[in-house]
Amino acid sequence: MSSTDIAAPEPIERARGLLAAKPDGLIEAMAREAGVSTRAMLELLPAGQRLFVAPERFEALWRDIAEWGTVLFLMHTPDIVLEVEGALPVGSFGHGYYNIHGDSPIGGHIRAENCQAIYLVDRATGQGRRACSVQFFNGAGEVMFKIFVRRDAGRALLPDQLERFEALKTRFA
Repeated sequence: MSSTDIAAPEPIERARGLLAAKPDGLIEAMAREAGVSTRAMLELLPAGQRLFVAPERFEALWRDIAEWGTVLFLMHTPDIVLEVEGALPVGSFGHGYYNIHGDSPIGGHIRAENCQAIYLVDRATGQGRRACSVQFFNGAGEVMFKIFVRRDAGRALLPDQLERFEALKTRFA
C-alpha cells in the first residue's frame, strides 16, 4: 500500500494525536500544525485544564484581574510573542472599544465585542511547571490576548495571584 492510498486524518484527529503525543505542548503551534483553530485545540484539553467563561462576563472578569497587581499580558501571533508586565488598568466602553488607560505599560483599545469566548487555562508547560492564564478568543477561534499569573524569582506562581485565579474558577464557572 502506498502513502497515497492512506487518507490524511481529519484536522481534529490530527489535533488529538498531537495533543496525545505532547500534552504539555504549545497550543497555538499544535493548532497550526493540525489545521484547526487555537480554540478548537484548547477544547481538546481535559476539562480540568480549561474552563469556559461567557464573553458577556468580559468586563467583570477584567475588573477582577485589575485588582491582582502586576500581571503578565501576552499576545501570541505567528510572528511575535509579546509579553508585557504591568497592572491591568480598569477600562470603560466607548466608540466601539473597551478603552484601557492608566499608569501601566498595558494600555490601548480592545474590541471587546469581538471576544467570543474566554477560558481559564490551568496546565503544565513544556518545562513541567504549572501555568495559569485567562485567555480571550475572537470569532475565528484565535487568541486575542492572554493574562498570566506571574512567577516569583524562583519561578513559582505568585501565591496571591494563584489564589485569585482559583477564585475565578468558582466565580465565573
